[in-house]
Amino acid sequence: MRTRPEAPGTEPEQAGTRRRGLRVAVRPLITVLAAVCGLGGVVLWQNTYDMDERRVSIRHGGHTLNGVLTVPEDGRARHGLVVYVHGDGPVDAAHEGGYRPLWEANARAGYASLSWDKPGVAGAPGDWLDQSMDDRADEAAAAIAWARARPDIDGDRIGLWGASQAGWVLPKIAARTPVRFAIAVSPAVNWLRQGRYNLLAELRADGASPARIKTETAKSDAIRRLLERRATFEEYVEAMDGDTDGMTSARWNFISKNHTADATRDLRELRGVPVLLALAGHDMNVDTADTERVYREVLAGEGPLKVERYPDAAHSLLRWSIERSDVRTVLTALFSPRRLFADGFLEDQRRFLEGLGQDGAAAPSQGERGSAGDAQGEGESRGRDGE
Repeated sequence: MRTRPEAPGTEPEQAGTRRRGLRVAVRPLITVLAAVCGLGGVVLWQNTYDMDERRVSIRHGGHTLNGVLTVPEDGRARHGLVVYVHGDGPVDAAHEGGYRPLWEANARAGYASLSWDKPGVAGAPGDWLDQSMDDRADEAAAAIAWARARPDIDGDRIGLWGASQAGWVLPKIAARTPVRFAIAVSPAVNWLRQGRYNLLAELRADGASPARIKTETAKSDAIRRLLERRATFEEYVEAMDGDTDGMTSARWNFISKNHTADATRDLRELRGVPVLLALAGHDMNVDTADTERVYREVLAGEGPLKVERYPDAAHSLLRWSIERSDVRTVLTALFSPRRLFADGFLEDQRRFLEGLGQDGAAAPSQGERGSAGDAQGEGESRGRDGE
C-alpha cells in the first residue's frame, strides 16, 4: 500500500510554527532572567560597603577568637577603633551582616571596627552560654590589647560599641583597660528589673488579661526564688511541672551565673569618657526611661553624655515598622540594608565619632534628638535577657 505524501509545505510550516512558539516561550524567560540578574546586581551593589574587611584571629585564654576587622579605605596609615560587644544570643562577628552598615558609618568617620564570633558560634571554640559578664569583659580586653599592638590602629583612640546585654559588659571593660569613648545601644542596667519589664511589656502587647498577668508574674517570682537559692536545672523543671517554656540546661546555668548583674556601680568606670546613649521608642526588652535615669545619675557632670532617642526604633534600633515583619526585614536587608535602621541612627553614630577629634576628646554637644518624655519605652530581639 502506498503512503499518501503530506501536502507540499506542511513540514516547513509546522517547523516555522514551532520556531515561533519557541521564540514566544523564550522571550518571557529572557525577561525573567534579565530581571533576576538586574535584581542580583542591585543586591550586590546595596551590600557593597565602603571599607576594607578582613578576617583576623585573636588569642585569648588558650583559644582563638575568630574576628573581623574593617578598615577605612582613606589612605591613612592608622585609625581609631570601635570594638563591638554583642548583646544576648548566638551572634557571629558580623551579626549576620547587620553590623556592616554600622561599620561603614564608622569608616566614614575614619574609624576601624573590630568584632568576633561568640564562643561556639560559626565554628568558634567554646560556648557563649558558659560565660559570665566578667568573662566577656576579659575577652574584650584581650581583643583591645591585640588591637593596640597593631601598627594600623591608634591605640589611644580605641572605644566600645555595645547593645542590650552589653550594657553590663561595657563598664567592666573600661575597668580593665583605658577606652576613649563608648556607644551604648539600648543597654540594660539591672538584670532582674529588665526581665520583669520585658515580661510585662510582652504581656501588654499580647493583650493579656489581668488574671494572666497575675499568673505570669507569680511564675516569674517563683523563678527568682529558684535563682536566689541556686537551684539546679532539674529543680527548675520540677518546679515548673515539666513546662520549661524553651529553657535549656545551658541557658539556665547562664542565667544562674548572671542574674545578679547590675551596671549601676560599674558605670562609674565610664566617668570622664564620652558616651553616646542610643535609646529606642519601641523597646520591649529594656526600660529605656530607667536606663537613661541611671546613666544620667551616675555620669552627670563627669564627662560628656549624649543621649539620642529614636521614636520609630525597636530595641535593636531597627525601624519598628520593619522589624515587626520578617518579610520586610529580609527584603530591606537585601535591597536597602542601610534603611534597616531608625532615621538618623547611622548618621548620629558617625557624627559622634567625628566629634571626638584626633585626641579622643568629645566635641561640645549639639543637643539631643529627643527628651525622656518623647517616647515610651531587643535583631537583636532574641527573647528575654533576664528571666
